Amino acid sequence: MQKASTPLRIVVAKPGLDGHDRGAKVIARALRDAGMEVIYTGLHQTPEQIVATAIAEDADGIGLSVLSGAHMTLFARVLELLKDADADDIVVFGGGIIPEADRSQLADLGVTGIFTPGARMDEIVDWVRANVRRTATL
Repeated sequence: MQKASTPLRIVVAKPGLDGHDRGAKVIARALRDAGMEVIYTGLHQTPEQIVATAIAEDADGIGLSVLSGAHMTLFARVLELLKDADADDIVVFGGGIIPEADRSQLADLGVTGIFTPGARMDEIVDWVRANVRRTATL
């Protein structure tokens, strides 16, 4: 049985060729400051690397940051790989430059939350606490 005090484990990742990670680092720090365990993968990660890290780290959630415009392809591939690995209980959320028109399609794919520039840190932390659950067993 999982103890209530076990912190959430969140992988924060920058998929693809996007080289701007300030926002991802700010989110990672906010989640860590809120008591979560955060694994930041760094820049230029493939979806395969992100999913492998999430599984190896027993993550409860994956936060993807995409500013390059490749969000539809990259988010879809991460979700596909999670499903293939029978790890689709890992919650996927994301942020970056994501047009309003794409958000419903991402939700249909299984992306549970989208945060764009200007989102408040407390809003993101509260959302993660409300929507990501610790699913691993000891």
